[in-house]
Amino acid sequence: MKVYLDNNATTMIDPEALELMLPFLGEKFGNPNSLHSYGSQTHPALRKALDQLYTGINAADNDDIVITGCATESNNWVLKGIYFDKILKGDKKRIVTTTVEHPAIGATCAFLESLGVEITKVDVNNQGVITADDLRNVMSDDVALVSVMWANNETGMIFPIKELSSVAHEFGALFHTDAVQAIGKIPVDVQDANVDFLSFSGHKFHAPKGVGALYIKNSMPLTSLLHGGEHMGGRRSGTLNVAGIVAMGQALENANKFLAFEQSHVGRLRNKLEDALLSLPDITVVGDRANRVPNTILASIKGVEGEAMLWDLNQAGIAASTGSACASEDLESNPIMEAIGADSELAHTALRLSLSRFNTEEEIDYTIEKIKHAVHRLRSISSSYAYAPKWHKSGL
Repeated sequence: MKVYLDNNATTMIDPEALELMLPFLGEKFGNPNSLHSYGSQTHPALRKALDQLYTGINAADNDDIVITGCATESNNWVLKGIYFDKILKGDKKRIVTTTVEHPAIGATCAFLESLGVEITKVDVNNQGVITADDLRNVMSDDVALVSVMWANNETGMIFPIKELSSVAHEFGALFHTDAVQAIGKIPVDVQDANVDFLSFSGHKFHAPKGVGALYIKNSMPLTSLLHGGEHMGGRRSGTLNVAGIVAMGQALENANKFLAFEQSHVGRLRNKLEDALLSLPDITVVGDRANRVPNTILASIKGVEGEAMLWDLNQAGIAASTGSACASEDLESNPIMEAIGADSELAHTALRLSLSRFNTEEEIDYTIEKIKHAVHRLRSISSSYAYAPKWHKSGL
């Protein structure tokens, strides 16, 4: 059996979205900016897809949703645009973020810091989130932007975005959220949350890779990241990925239709898998289920290196990860585990399991069996874990 449990890294394409995009990889290949019929025949599908995106996050007509290549591009655009528009001009001088953001935020902040921007990183609590009070404690009227992810890519913990954006606005700062890991798992409403910018990537909710977007409230000015054409109203140059946009619109519509199913079916399977893990000794899971997206588990398995566990699971046909795929080639300890206060040993034992609505009960039962055997085998040869006879009593 093959089981895919790395959906926070990427997802399979929704079959309906895949079917809709295929004509735009074939006979409907025209450039949408062209005036001839080959270009114009793409326009109805593009309009429908953009309408689906606006509806999907409850954007208003006077807001902009600008298509990008991915959320990494969207994140870079916001941070660098704010640098040019607010900080370089001397209006503001600081950007506030957290210690657990995706590398697309963290690395961009480090780059801006090298240009003289003051970056303030707020430490998370032992649940891996920050509160409105935590943010308020570091705010002042010199802050240009606050950027906080909606849900963490490794722990699945949900940040109080509505409250955090309110605090940012109290101090005259703009608010951005990277919603990559929230969309398709929990309701995301930009008007209710009152965010100024929101980034997302299609491939995290069953659209193809290579297409994402940036939401901009009230179509506010933001210096462009890419120049060279009048695409997307001149906001983002580059010929549109029509097939990807069409698929992303349908995938978002379908993902929102399945939100209740995500909570019930996916959440139940996640809890079943998590309960099985926690039934074994010396295993902990990061974060309260009640404040976590319903598909994610970040577990620490004492005495078992994360990479060794991945090897065993891969041999059994199970795809998982030790954390963010964007940093998976780095065998350093998991930074999220360190941020919430785990010691160095535990930070090397992280295992992330992330489900989707396409996972089945049979797959989870199989995974539970294989994880138990892997834990038993790896602990039995571990130099850092005292193997005890009690393991034979657990049916391993």
